[in-house]
Amino acid sequence: MRKRRVLITGGAGFLGSHLCERMLAEGYEVVCMDNLITGELGNVEHLFSEPEFHYERRDVTEYIHVVGDLFAVLHFASPASPIDYLQLPIQTLKVGSLGTHKTLGLARAKGCRYLLASTSECYGDPLVHPQSESYCGNVDPVGPRGVYDEAKRFAEAMTMAYGRFHGLETRIARIFNTYGPRMRLDDGRVLPTFMCQALRGEPLSVFGDGGQTRSFCYVDDLVEGIWRLLHSNERGPTNLGNPDEMTILEFAREVASVAEVELQVVHRELPEGDPRVRQPDISKARRLLGWEPKLDLRQGLQRTLGYFRERLGAAALA
Repeated sequence: MRKRRVLITGGAGFLGSHLCERMLAEGYEVVCMDNLITGELGNVEHLFSEPEFHYERRDVTEYIHVVGDLFAVLHFASPASPIDYLQLPIQTLKVGSLGTHKTLGLARAKGCRYLLASTSECYGDPLVHPQSESYCGNVDPVGPRGVYDEAKRFAEAMTMAYGRFHGLETRIARIFNTYGPRMRLDDGRVLPTFMCQALRGEPLSVFGDGGQTRSFCYVDDLVEGIWRLLHSNERGPTNLGNPDEMTILEFAREVASVAEVELQVVHRELPEGDPRVRQPDISKARRLLGWEPKLDLRQGLQRTLGYFRERLGAAALA
């Protein structure tokens, strides 16, 4: 019997590469597609020897074709950090609109499932806390973060339209802050920034007074949620993230503690549009998927520390 095949766009990125590993481990054949605009080939090079893994360097905003049957298309291609989508605003909008359209069209042609990697940024700077899937958000479409927020909101609307009009089996994962190995050193998000600064013995850069909150989910837990959502019957948006909320200052203390350095903080100007709070309501995922994060923050940070220490050492030798 031929193995089930999946296409993962953005497969050489942080989340995509972990998802490639999981699908292979579950016995799937994986087609990994990435144009490496923010992904890194090093994230998946260790999979090249796997006979069921196939990498294609391709821009999903252009015409895409995959030979043979597919069980699912998982659309994870997109710049995903503030630095990325501020430096690549047009590409961010295109992959959320054109890329979503192209991958939905492929899924329709193959008659397969489609899973969209959406984001908690759909909620913007929320006026409802914690955020549940029924909340429509508080997003500034013309602010500097709007290119990412609105690209993902459009992607959700397009995905739902294909589900309603064409009967496509759709899944939408609203992913909250996720961390772990393979995040880029220059990602610009809070964990890579804090990790690198702590390991270099530098003060940790905290935007504003550090009172804004986030919730951090380890990548393995997130991938488990994606796996369960893909194989569920739920077609609407589903929050995936860790409901344990903390302030950025509290997070800085945790990183410094795990890195075994004295906490030093330097305050920077708060970026325009930076959300004040972020905490997922995962009641739906608990009820429908039987899913919730398992790994506590300290364990996750300890697993992540070794990766950043190794990468920083390699960068220093280069």
